Amino acid sequence: MGDIMPLKYKCLILDHDDTAVKSTPDIHYPSFVQALKELRPNEKPITLEEFVGYCFNPGFSSLCKDIIQFTEIEQQHQQRVWKKYTKSQIPDFYEHFPEIIQEFKARGGIVTVVSHSERNRIERDYSIHCGFSPDEIFGWELEEHQRKPHPYPIKQILARFNLKETEVLVLDDLKPGMMMARSCNVDFAAAGWSHSISEIKKQMKLEADYYFETVEEFKNFVL
Repeated sequence: MGDIMPLKYKCLILDHDDTAVKSTPDIHYPSFVQALKELRPNEKPITLEEFVGYCFNPGFSSLCKDIIQFTEIEQQHQQRVWKKYTKSQIPDFYEHFPEIIQEFKARGGIVTVVSHSERNRIERDYSIHCGFSPDEIFGWELEEHQRKPHPYPIKQILARFNLKETEVLVLDDLKPGMMMARSCNVDFAAAGWSHSISEIKKQMKLEADYYFETVEEFKNFVL
């Protein structure tokens, strides 16, 4: 065997839901539907496609605040329902994703996660499926101005690990991750394996630096 090629990127900044783990159809969407049913029983229920579309653009926070227009109390109720779902269900990783991340780490790469899931759920999922905890996690528990699409997580990761912008790759399936990457001038790869909505696929293919239809394509690029 020849020498192992150096990694293209020193650090991966990974989204969690629908990039690493299959969670929206089984956890996030049904929990949102239940909360809506309890809070707005007379409103027409939101479809999965609509939910994913709103999470793509303008993003989950705007869906709650601007589109559904939850009050602060309603928002807290929605969060309680969501936490109950995320606590009771452990999502599966996409097939072969854990092996890619394990190899990346074994070859000296830095694995970080920037997600709208909570830190303790991300740690749990990685511990069970990957056998390690990410080197850094920025989750929903942070203040709103510190969550993606804001640049705060990437700036912190660059500073903490002494990285240049060119040494980092953001992998995400939705627009807030892309906006965050753009704001920090780092490369952005779209995780296309969870996309079923053609408009999202089209926009991500157009705007991302890289678009991967499959986990295998991502593996071949990053390792």
